[in-house]
Amino acid sequence: MAKLSLKLFMLPLVLLLTAAAGSTSRLTLNEAEYFERPGLNVIVFSDIYPDGHQTGVTVIQHGTRVAANGDLRLEASPGQWSPMPVSVSRTVNHETNSITQRLAYPDPSKNQRGFNPIEYPDLDFAYDVTVTPIDDDSFRIRVDLDEPLPAEWIGRVGFNLELFPGELFGKSWLLDGQSGIFPRQANGPVVEAYGGPLAEPLARGRTLTVAPDDDLRRLQIDSRTGTLELIDGRANHNNGWFIVRGAIPAGATDNAIEWIVSANVVENWRYAPVLQVSQIGYHPDQPKRAIIEQDRRDTEAREAVLYRLTQTGREEVLRARAQPWDGQFLRYNYFQVDFTNVRTPGMYVMTYGDATTNPFKIGADVYDRHVWQPTLEYFLPAQMCHMLVRERYRVWHGLDHLDDARMAPINLNHFDGYVQGASTLTSFQPGERVPGLDRGGWHDAGDYDMRVESQMGTVWLLSKMVTEFGVNYDATHIDQARRLVEIRVPDGRNDVQQQIEHGLLSVLGGYRAMGRLYRGIIEPTLEQYVLLGDISTQTDNLAFDGARPADDRWVFTEDNPNRELDAAAGLAAASVALRGYDRALSDEALATARAVFDRAADRGRPGVRAFALSELILATREPALIARLISMREEIVANIGEAGWAVGQVMPLIRDRAFRRDIEAAIRTQQAEVTAQSAATPYGVPYQPRIWGAGWDIQEFGVRQYFLHKAWPEIASSTPYVNALNFVLGVHPGENTMSFASGVGASSATTAYGTNRADWSYIPGGVISGTNLVRPDLPELKIWPYFWQQTEYVIGGGAENYMFLVLAVDHTYAR
Repeated sequence: MAKLSLKLFMLPLVLLLTAAAGSTSRLTLNEAEYFERPGLNVIVFSDIYPDGHQTGVTVIQHGTRVAANGDLRLEASPGQWSPMPVSVSRTVNHETNSITQRLAYPDPSKNQRGFNPIEYPDLDFAYDVTVTPIDDDSFRIRVDLDEPLPAEWIGRVGFNLELFPGELFGKSWLLDGQSGIFPRQANGPVVEAYGGPLAEPLARGRTLTVAPDDDLRRLQIDSRTGTLELIDGRANHNNGWFIVRGAIPAGATDNAIEWIVSANVVENWRYAPVLQVSQIGYHPDQPKRAIIEQDRRDTEAREAVLYRLTQTGREEVLRARAQPWDGQFLRYNYFQVDFTNVRTPGMYVMTYGDATTNPFKIGADVYDRHVWQPTLEYFLPAQMCHMLVRERYRVWHGLDHLDDARMAPINLNHFDGYVQGASTLTSFQPGERVPGLDRGGWHDAGDYDMRVESQMGTVWLLSKMVTEFGVNYDATHIDQARRLVEIRVPDGRNDVQQQIEHGLLSVLGGYRAMGRLYRGIIEPTLEQYVLLGDISTQTDNLAFDGARPADDRWVFTEDNPNRELDAAAGLAAASVALRGYDRALSDEALATARAVFDRAADRGRPGVRAFALSELILATREPALIARLISMREEIVANIGEAGWAVGQVMPLIRDRAFRRDIEAAIRTQQAEVTAQSAATPYGVPYQPRIWGAGWDIQEFGVRQYFLHKAWPEIASSTPYVNALNFVLGVHPGENTMSFASGVGASSATTAYGTNRADWSYIPGGVISGTNLVRPDLPELKIWPYFWQQTEYVIGGGAENYMFLVLAVDHTYAR
């Protein structure tokens, strides 16, 4: 998974409306501190994530982000680990209708980003970027430097504005007397440049017109201070954008860069109403609400019509005027249509003005097929490490990483966030091969690493699918002896238990060898890390012996009691799920859970201690463990949000009245907070995105709410976790109402950041991170395979939380 390099701040859920938004067509500062007029927004450094093309000067044209990351950069086409400036201060001046961002490039001794695989340059300077509207649809970008650049940096430092490629493929550009088409793939010729080879600019000139053939995307950039270059940033970075660049002239300080940017705006443009329903459908007994998202200036509540599809067309079932949602959320107005009382099985569509939904189902069997099953049938097999994975004529990936793994070097801060301290914490020396790690486990995300929390989180969720819902499903042949997986070839064994076994083979294999859990297993070089090909090509599958280059992955260790307690909980849950399947593995998982718990219990957070204790109690029913949990009463009450859902699992085994009374009282308070947070959005779930889309967090929230509802049904409602599932399946902010689960539903994420992202394709059952927010208030889910913050797959927190949540909702209404 791509990792964050900047400090994250929580996004306020509700932003103030601008009083001027509906009454003027001038580009004016609003109360959310960006420039706005109907059809055009200019955001200036409100966001914090340049690695993800999501900060700097940003242009939103007719509701779509078309340009971003406008800032000074030290390379013509920078990448994820390239040097970038730090924010110093931001000044929003309503009197002058301007925003000024002060930034600085620190020298290496001041670099706060940690390890960087690309050398940080010896360059130290500060500057201001100021954006000021100059008329209804134009604004000035001005860059002022405190001091002139050193002579050796002339031509290397420039202002970049990135253009999103997905909006421009096949459209034209004009640059002075030159013209062309924005190409779908990067092409040569290639030239040497600072930072490495990159494509020769498509053109150079002073006035660039982007997409003159498209009124919704036409943008003009006029440089008043020098030549513009139009560069295809995908030539040196697959996830790059088109770049407009202007170099800082020699000796320049004030007005070193001055651009006039003019955006075509279609008069009277409004964001078209978006009608959001589950792309799968609904059980007859569950609540059913369509959410409607409208332009902020559009306050009209229209009539919605629900139709049941028949052999001869469709028949009207319900006609109702949408009801305004009572609140303020993001940049839109929201309405709701409640059709809970429609219970007749069948296929339906809903219309609202010109908007029509995809077909969806109402039926008691709505979750029986093609909903959670693709995750188990496709996604988990495709993520399995140390295996050859086939699907009939297709090979998902070859046999991989038989050379796992060498102990990581000490005192290492890895570029993906792993840290190895001053000791390996084991008898193994740095570089020494650790046996037992060449089996089992799943590649966590698009970057193939194996984090202990994702491995054990997946094991825990799969185990709960067995113990909570009795899932027994066989569609996959898994042969550990031959290291072979064949999709859609049953082998007579429960796929869920086989996958639990696969996860344990890795984690327990490491524990047997090292006497402790690993932190994670990951490739040592950036070249391997960014691999877009078959994972079997990442290493030579031969254990390093000194005679060939070392490409073996590294295994990291750490002393982290909270992660160890989480793993202990997963191990205990697995021991229960594997009884009757593999007793020896079940017993080993429980024994390891006890050992890990004993070592970490006195140092971990109360919430994770309660989680591990609860799973050990379910696995053993031991009175001593129950007594230990009861002794934590005050800590659990004080941390009820983290601990309550886990403790709820064992409440039927606890007879202590004071404990039950105090925990129940704390749950009432906690659920009141959940109700308030859920009511703050039209979607009925807490919505607090950071950088990634909130889909994974909302799924985890839903899973925990299920256990709370199961333990305290009179206090904790089932509605929040039902809403959480609907959110994932299409009822979420933004115009792209697809299901986050690939291949699931009438419309789903079929361009995802998975191991096959370079193919612009998807893995069925993978669950993307989902709609994220471009600060301060734009929900976004683009069709683009390189946005990890929107379309990345992960195991554990993503796909398996989703499977459990579907089963939980189905179970709730099947009772």
